[in-house]
Amino acid sequence: MRLPFFKPRTKTSASGPLVAWTRLGQPQWTPRRHTSLAEEGFRKNVVAYRCVMTIAKAAAAVPWLLYDARGNEIDRHPLLDLLGHPNPLQDGVSFLEGVFANLQIFGNAYLEAVRPRERGAPVELYTLRPDRMKVVPGATGLPQGYEYGVGGRTTVWDADPVTGASAIVHLKHFHPLDDWYGLAPMEAALQSIDQHNASGAWNQALLNQGARPSGALVYAPKDGSPATLTDDQLQRLRDEMGVLYQGDRNAGRPLILEGGLEWKEMSLSPKDMDWLSGRNNAARDIALAFGVPAQLIGIPDAQTYANMEQARLAFYEETVLPELKHVMAGIEHWLCPMFGPGLELDYDPDSVSALTQQRQAQWAKIQAADFLSDDEKRAAAGYGPRPEEDDNGEEKGGRSLDAPFLRKA
Repeated sequence: MRLPFFKPRTKTSASGPLVAWTRLGQPQWTPRRHTSLAEEGFRKNVVAYRCVMTIAKAAAAVPWLLYDARGNEIDRHPLLDLLGHPNPLQDGVSFLEGVFANLQIFGNAYLEAVRPRERGAPVELYTLRPDRMKVVPGATGLPQGYEYGVGGRTTVWDADPVTGASAIVHLKHFHPLDDWYGLAPMEAALQSIDQHNASGAWNQALLNQGARPSGALVYAPKDGSPATLTDDQLQRLRDEMGVLYQGDRNAGRPLILEGGLEWKEMSLSPKDMDWLSGRNNAARDIALAFGVPAQLIGIPDAQTYANMEQARLAFYEETVLPELKHVMAGIEHWLCPMFGPGLELDYDPDSVSALTQQRQAQWAKIQAADFLSDDEKRAAAGYGPRPEEDDNGEEKGGRSLDAPFLRKA
């Protein structure tokens, strides 16, 4: 019996070549201007800056854990040392702050692993600026490399066209219209950021012009003489207005005019423009784009949650922990195989104070389940079997927790 003939195929996506063929081997620039996102959003807007740094600092402060192939926690390992001291210029917390901040501002984050030997474990990690990095598409739809340019000089890292393995890992947010770069929350909030910045610029101009909207001085003599001022009168009027009535030092000073001059309002008052309400609405939209409860960053009339405790809980559950898992999964997939098989990264939820009440309620529910053994309760709480005891009756490893089934019997 003759067996049917099957044509050998390469392990790759059937659509990959269609993604890359028009740009094969050519660096693909991100279509956005990174400088605009960083300048207008991060440097000039206090709400966006606060949102970015609140997320970055909260996510970077959560400790990371390492487990072996059997699910046992590893207390000391070169990978943990590397994450705690990634390079001579940064500690582990500031390193991760940069990663999370880049994802919020640019939608992309790039990490470089420095390996003294091609097959050896990395000894240093660095974060690279996304505005300087370009992805080089490959024939299979995976990157064939990365280019980093500074001051006319370019550094190139190769990537495996089949597995994508490289000394560079590219972490990115989902983008529905771009195959190579991620969509930043900063970009989604950019319109609201522009509105917020424009309202701030309008307020500054208002203060500079006497803390009131501009108007016009109309010369209307009552005796029928020509309605014009001489050059000397016009210059004197301009000088007196500039010295006595304009600027923040003269805000609110009443305007005293000689006979024949009448003030005409030419623009809307701040109340008519509802300036403050519009500014707060823009601030709430910015916080919404980043997933930060508005009341956590001090936006007036934004009490969505009953209290700050609930707002912090929602912030961690809906924003910080998903972002932390996203970054951790990318680093685990890239970095752990360089140190050996079977290693897995996780975070320590016990260190997050915002989750304390929720965790205690979960432990109380597990403790009340009489049909579960102690080891089953420990597994339900996310811990392994009870640690063995040494000759002195002390546990070998493990952590002390406020739950009876987690403590030594």
